[in-house]
Parts: sequence; C-alpha cells; structure tokens
Amino acid sequence: MSEFVLEFEKPMVELRNRINELRALQKKNQPSVEKELTSLEKKLENLQKKVYSGLSRWERVQVARHPRRPLSMDYIKYFADDFIELHGDRNFGDDKALIAGLCKISGRKVVFIGQEKGRDTKDKLYRNFGMMHPEGYRKALRIMKMGEKFGLPVVILIDTPGAYPGVGAEERGQAEAIARNQFEMAKLRTPIVIVIIGEGASGGALGIGLGDVVLMMENGWYSVISPEGCAAILWRDRAEAPKAAEALRLSSADLLKMGMIDRIIPEPPGGAHWHPEAAMENVKKEIVKEIDRLKLIPFDELLESRINKYRNMGKWINE
Repeated sequence: MSEFVLEFEKPMVELRNRINELRALQKKNQPSVEKELTSLEKKLENLQKKVYSGLSRWERVQVARHPRRPLSMDYIKYFADDFIELHGDRNFGDDKALIAGLCKISGRKVVFIGQEKGRDTKDKLYRNFGMMHPEGYRKALRIMKMGEKFGLPVVILIDTPGAYPGVGAEERGQAEAIARNQFEMAKLRTPIVIVIIGEGASGGALGIGLGDVVLMMENGWYSVISPEGCAAILWRDRAEAPKAAEALRLSSADLLKMGMIDRIIPEPPGGAHWHPEAAMENVKKEIVKEIDRLKLIPFDELLESRINKYRNMGKWINE
C-alpha cells in the first residue's frame, strides 16, 4: 500500500525522502553529506511550521483523520502501564468501538476510556470505525462508576466520526444512552479528564465528553456535526464540506476562543502523524498535570465547578 499523503504535505514528504536518502549515505561513512543533511532538516522543520500554522479548518479535519495519526490503542501502549481491559455493559454486549479498563499513568491509578477507530480495514470493521453503539456508552458509564467507587480519576480519549446511526442502535436506545451518560457524568464524584485526540463529532463525542477539564489536540476537530453532514443538509452536496468546516468553527483555536475547551495540546511540527511519540508524550504530560490538580479539589467544589463550566458555555444576546 502506498503512503497516504495530503496535498499540502507533498513538498514536505519530498524533503523527508531526500533526508532519509542522505541519512542512509551517512551510515555508509560518507561525511560529505552532513552539511546538506543539516540544511535540509532545518528547511523541513521551517516548512512544517509555516504550512501547519496556516492550515484551513478543512485541512485540519483532514489531518485529524490521517491514517497514521495515533489512535487510542497507541496511547494505551505508550503510557498506560499495567492496563487491564474490561468488557461489556452487563446488559447487551461488548462494544468494540470503545476500549475501557484500569491502568496507571506515570504511577497514577486511573480508569481509562478511549474510542478506537482501528488502523487497517479489518480492524476498522472490527471497531466499527469508532462509532459506538448504546452498549458502548453503557460500558463507559459502568467503568466511570467503578472509578467513582474506588476513588480513581477518569481519563477519556475522544476520537469518533459520530455515534452509530443504525436501526439496531436506535432500537436499543442510542439517544437515551448518550443523555444518561451526560446526566451521570455531571454528578460523578471523581475527577474527569477529557482529551480530544482526533475527531469529536456530535453526540458520539458528547456521550463520553462531559468532564472537569476538556483538552484538545492542536489539529483535532469538535463539532455538532461533521463537515460532510453539514454540507449535505445545507447545500445538498457533500463536496461543500470545506465551506461547512469554515462555518462550523470546529478547530481547536475556535473552540478555545468560544470557551468550549479548556486548553490546546500542541502537536510536533508536521502534526501528530509525523512524530507520534512526541505527540503522545505531550498528551501524557497534560493528563498527569490535570490529574494532580483535580485530585486536590474537594468533591463538592469539583461538582459545582463542573456544572458551572457547562452552564457558562451558552450565551444569549438580545438585539
């Protein structure tokens, strides 16, 4: 399978390929390439900073969907020590689009919940492309309640194109499951740290997205609907997705300005898919920082702050 390259990445990929060629020569003890190699590495870094600082909202959506971008399973393998996965909602079944369990992050015991889209075709089908069924939201709530019972902070990674819209999911109470989670999370007596690592679409994200702090990766997106879905409704044409992305104001910078998220987690030059370990390390540091901060806050004060956080998001303007 050929490498997936976004249109605006092509100049950077060409530079990277040349750098890799020079590194191969360097290993063969050809010191003459060192000067050119240093120059090209600096040129690549500057080009990445320039290109990624000026991305449109639609281009950021494309970056959030990049096939090599770290997924929840990658984060688990990177920083979730002693991970024990727990399955099922004790009602209907086990939703493979959601990974949940117990682990340690830098020595802190937590319950960990993450939406998983899958990497290759077989895995994507197994994970249902990260689109959760009602049993997925109920499994998540079961694990959150376990965290509350044993005094463990809840860490949640969001990365979904939306909740599964199939007939079976609706028959089993998709909307009720999402609403129930929001109701229960609002009063959960343990810290909740949310991180949007890629896509955060509609109720699919909101169903596990209510917390004390909401962090978002620099090139993620978070919106009531996907750009394609919005375009299909407003313009009857999914090809108008770039226009819809601009109208939705779904980038991390937009959401921080509107008060919908609390902080942006910076990504390495070129985005998380260019330097996955550096990106995951940034996420790990922010999670640990928030766990340590939130654990010092008394529960009653924590709940009041959590509820006020969401009450203050809406604004009513009389004209």
